[in-house]
Amino acid sequence: MSSIAVPGALAPRRAWLTDLPVLFVAVVWGASYLAAKDITTARTVIAVLVLRFAVVLPVLVVAGWRSLRALTVAQWRGAGLLGLILSGIFLLETYGVVHTSATNAGLIISLTMIFTPLAEAAVTRVRPPRAFLAAAGVSVLGVVLLTQSGGFTSPSSGDLLMLLAALARTVHVLAMSRVNSVRGADALSLTTVQLGSAVGVFVVLAVFLRGSGSTPWSAAADFGAREWAGLLFLSVFCTLFAFFVQMWAVRRTSPSRVSLLLGTEPLWAAAAGIALGGERLGALGLLGGVLVLAGTGWGRRAAG
Repeated sequence: MSSIAVPGALAPRRAWLTDLPVLFVAVVWGASYLAAKDITTARTVIAVLVLRFAVVLPVLVVAGWRSLRALTVAQWRGAGLLGLILSGIFLLETYGVVHTSATNAGLIISLTMIFTPLAEAAVTRVRPPRAFLAAAGVSVLGVVLLTQSGGFTSPSSGDLLMLLAALARTVHVLAMSRVNSVRGADALSLTTVQLGSAVGVFVVLAVFLRGSGSTPWSAAADFGAREWAGLLFLSVFCTLFAFFVQMWAVRRTSPSRVSLLLGTEPLWAAAAGIALGGERLGALGLLGGVLVLAGTGWGRRAAG
């Protein structure tokens, strides 16, 4: 066959070769809620977090050693501060998913896409478009229906923790854009310092709370093959692989395209919870899930 390139024929194929790994990241992130729920209990949350990130941190340090050495003191301090916020996000998410369904967790956390533009508008005092406000209303209504699918009662503690996690994610995004010291920092070194700071928080908590919860060592000793598989899935695929794919993809396509593909995460969370976790939403919950997805998708386009 001829090797002459046909204009426009290969470009879509190249685009999909980049899109597929990013879409796979969205899939594994969606499945991460079920995986975390499967291997974590209320007593082992901190222990599992220590193990999850301690596995990947040495790899990140080795991969980015040169860029880490190039960071200034101010950049280390700024990245460390962001890591403290990140530790709060992971604590809220992991405790949240223990006390709610993986489906609810993935859909509620997607509200970050609505909260972030609203928070940014409040900080900059620029009124968001009416279409975005309408989309935010649709999403909030969806969350109400989702969390009340079994009848109108108080939301579970897990639902409320996931809502707080979505707010914490919003704070993290705004902080990254406003902490001047980290703006010029290399993405790999910035992520490594943040994760290192978060692991430090988890280790301190594990030491101080060892009497009321499982230690990382005892949790690891109690793990069977299923738990270790789940932990390695969270560490290798949901953390290490996901980070490097994002870095790789952003350099080959637009950040907007990457963000759009990663925005399908709640859809995959719901699919994993229902198909693999045996979770059921009911008619009201299903309607709520659809409204959350529709509202966040509409809000993303309106804010863009």
